[in-house]
Amino acid sequence: MTIAPLLFLDVDGPLIPFGSSGGAHPTYPPAPPASVSPLLARLDPAQGPRLAALPYALVWATTWEEDANTWIAPRLGLPALPLVRWPDEEPGPAPGLHWKTAALVAYAAGRPFAWVDDEIGADDRAWVAAHHPGRALLHRVDPRRGLTATDYEALTAWAGIPTGPA
Repeated sequence: MTIAPLLFLDVDGPLIPFGSSGGAHPTYPPAPPASVSPLLARLDPAQGPRLAALPYALVWATTWEEDANTWIAPRLGLPALPLVRWPDEEPGPAPGLHWKTAALVAYAAGRPFAWVDDEIGADDRAWVAAHHPGRALLHRVDPRRGLTATDYEALTAWAGIPTGPA
């Protein structure tokens, strides 16, 4: 039996794009409640089915934490997802390392994973290669556009799922 790799999902940048300084970013109804971030209107509901169709076990890896299941999953049509609990103190295993990296490797516990985030860098890739025994894809998403068809193709290809006609 094959266990699906984990897909660690950041929200701000990959799912809520920041847009470019040259123009407004599209928004989608319904308008979010005033008590929650107005950026929720930037969540494209088409992202939910695309994420659900990927051959991964989806896991929130965001500072939204429980709010991702309260506000984001329903707007995308996703069920409540497991989430990574961040340590109270940010560990500093290496300079230049993103503060999420070590926690994601610990959560994966050797299981293959992909991570989509807009803040992944070379130090994160090197650290994961040295400290994670399983396969890992650290995929940086352009925060101006969020997840695109090209990003989904990269995630699908890494998971080993053929694309296109057989």
